[in-house]
Amino acid sequence: MTTIDLFERITRRAGLHTQERLNPSGELHPFEERNIHEAMPPKIRKLFDDAHYAQATFEAAKFLDKHVAKKSGLKKSGASLMQEAFKEANPTIPLNALSATSECDEQKGYQWIFTGSVWAIRNPRGHEFDIQDDQNTCLDHLSFLSMLMRRLQKAGYGF
Repeated sequence: MTTIDLFERITRRAGLHTQERLNPSGELHPFEERNIHEAMPPKIRKLFDDAHYAQATFEAAKFLDKHVAKKSGLKKSGASLMQEAFKEANPTIPLNALSATSECDEQKGYQWIFTGSVWAIRNPRGHEFDIQDDQNTCLDHLSFLSMLMRRLQKAGYGF
């Protein structure tokens, strides 16, 4: 375990004892219950708390897109960014050593998972005006995007 990993672990546990993790009724906020990534901008939590669920999801997906663009150095966005950044042959964001078949398969899988997040989650909310997500759908999307963010962190592309 690296020093950074240890620091993050201690920091997360300390956060369990702070008042800001609680909602007004004294219960954990849904972001803490669902372990939404702590690097999500405060704007996303505010949109969620104000019941703007589709917009919260859209902003989170854009945040991830911008992070991938920054870490990859590519001047793209959306599906074309994800396809190029995570491609199996010479990716700009390798998620592992790509030295075994299973590692190449993982890279290819994440290439499509990241691309799918753009097509299935971000794009509908960016191109349509009448999408109405409920709270649980939003939390599912934010949990999924958080998982992708944690995979980037694990590979050394932190937030």
